[in-house]
Amino acid sequence: MTATPVPDEPAIDPAINHPTRLAVVAFLSACDEAEFAAVRGGCQVSDSMLSKIASALEAIGYLAVRKGYVGKRPRTWLSLTPAGRRALALHIAALQGIAATALRAGAEAGEAPPGAGDS
Repeated sequence: MTATPVPDEPAIDPAINHPTRLAVVAFLSACDEAEFAAVRGGCQVSDSMLSKIASALEAIGYLAVRKGYVGKRPRTWLSLTPAGRRALALHIAALQGIAATALRAGAEAGEAPPGAGDS
């Protein structure tokens, strides 16, 4: 498969829109690289679910998989590619835009934002 082109401006990315995929990408955005078990535990997903997500994101160029050994034990490390980091940033910007639009629409309609006036 070829890498998915990342848009130039904020847009909801269907490849990372699912909550579990978004959790994996967000987890990996906080580090250069993470061991498979750490991602699995941090995102609270099964081995098979993380494996499927990693394969799908690797196929579109958002995630890199590195395999190696620690002593005699095989290990797998996951990391976001530059395209994956950019896709996440644009996805988050699109979500923030949606939230800002909703807040503006609520303010124009005279509705208080959630939590306003709670005292």
